[in-house]
Amino acid sequence: QVQLVESGGGSVQAGGSLRLSCAASASTYSNYYMGWFRQTPERGREGVAAIGRDGSTNYASSVKGRFTISRDNAKNMLYLQMNTLQPEDTAMYYCAASTSRYYYQMVASGYRYWGQGTQVTVSS
Repeated sequence: QVQLVESGGGSVQAGGSLRLSCAASASTYSNYYMGWFRQTPERGREGVAAIGRDGSTNYASSVKGRFTISRDNAKNMLYLQMNTLQPEDTAMYYCAASTSRYYYQMVASGYRYWGQGTQVTVSS
């Protein structure tokens, strides 16, 4: 089992940057596939980025080239660097952990453990 706690959200103007962090409690963190999701009332929950145990990554087309997911297994940390933020990036952002090899598909049901979320608001 793993507990996840996100931080780093906030308010920023369009074109700005934020870095989200996710602290994981599990001593076996390196065994998990990890992902970032975001949720709005209009779009529901959608996958943003995923990273495998070997560091391989996958991104939603809407964020590719602007967001970067990374992990530090020594520190049990997951990160999401978000650049060139746009108002449509406004959402609650969640980190999640998966044991499924299909983690890269970024389907929410494939992720078993979730953090409480951190709000990102981008103003135009």
